[in-house]
Amino acid sequence: MAKYMAIKNKQLQELLGELAGASATPGGGSAAALAGAMGAALVSMVCTLTSGKPRFAAVEDELQGVLAEAEFLRRRLVDLAEADSHAFDQVMAAYRLPKGTLEEQTQRHAAVQAALGQATQVPLETAEACASVVRLAAQVVAKINPSTLSDAGTAALLGEAGLRAAQLNVMTNLAAIHDPAFVQAKQQALNVLLTDVDQAKERVVAYVVEHA
Repeated sequence: MAKYMAIKNKQLQELLGELAGASATPGGGSAAALAGAMGAALVSMVCTLTSGKPRFAAVEDELQGVLAEAEFLRRRLVDLAEADSHAFDQVMAAYRLPKGTLEEQTQRHAAVQAALGQATQVPLETAEACASVVRLAAQVVAKINPSTLSDAGTAALLGEAGLRAAQLNVMTNLAAIHDPAFVQAKQQALNVLLTDVDQAKERVVAYVVEHA
């Protein structure tokens, strides 16, 4: 377990080296979560650089609320980066189970399906958290210090990137799951997120471009 809990403590170059290495973990799912975490950090930054200034006093309370939520999402997404690595390793462990007898095949199938379910849930939660990052950027973009507009735009784009990358992991795992109801429910949840976030991201980018 120490391997997974160490992601948050790694130096940047060490983490990038692991992403570039021969091991499957950390991989795309963890990278998706970390992209979202960077987006959340930028939302925190634009709130911090705006708060306390007299000209923005009318939105101070709102900015403080967004800041608290962004910080929660930043921590949550780092945890999800670790959870994604663990979930993928559990899938690989299930596939390595013996399958020489009918009983072993049945047990292996059940283990694989359970592991795939968890490996689907983690990136879906990543997608949900990344979607929240984009929504926060959209909420504050018209209320922050104009000098931080590009940072808010970057936050929205990183959140969307994390969501889109998490989507790929969700869809890959769903393709191997044999429970139609589970698959349909997760696909629907993902589709709602994608529609909502695409609109929010476009609002942020349009505002940043217009006011740059």
